Amino acid sequence: MFGFSDFLSFLLALFFIYPIVSLVHELGHSFFAWLFGGKFSFSLGRGRTVFKKGPFILNSMYFLDAFCEYGQLKWNNRLTHFLVHAGGVIFNLGSVVVLNILISKNIIEPQTFFVQYSYFSVWLAAFSLIPVDYGNENYSDGLSIYHVLRNHKWPKLTG
Repeated sequence: MFGFSDFLSFLLALFFIYPIVSLVHELGHSFFAWLFGGKFSFSLGRGRTVFKKGPFILNSMYFLDAFCEYGQLKWNNRLTHFLVHAGGVIFNLGSVVVLNILISKNIIEPQTFFVQYSYFSVWLAAFSLIPVDYGNENYSDGLSIYHVLRNHKWPKLTG
């Protein structure tokens, strides 16, 4: 049964946990773009810009979506583009592994927040890997990875 406490938990997940998961995902893309000498920018949310600092943009509906864009990489090959497009999934799943290690070593206590964070991280990673063409050469991470590995094509990143 869905009660009031579940509704509060849902709001916490929607307005706090999922945006953190999205931020981690976009940091993964941005990290690998930066590592391989590319310029990047990323936005958290949709709507009007609330805050902008360097390559980071925070929009008014910060909980709705996130995306990253990157330019030409200094090291321009299949491996580097694969890692940029897979970076979000790597960071999401990597953060869950780190969280589980910290909990298993009793460094941090298991809490509902960590369960929800892990759930959303795995969910986002799994759905990012589904190959989808959103139109206008905007692809999911999975379809971008496919194009990089199969066709040696460097699709733009908007994931």
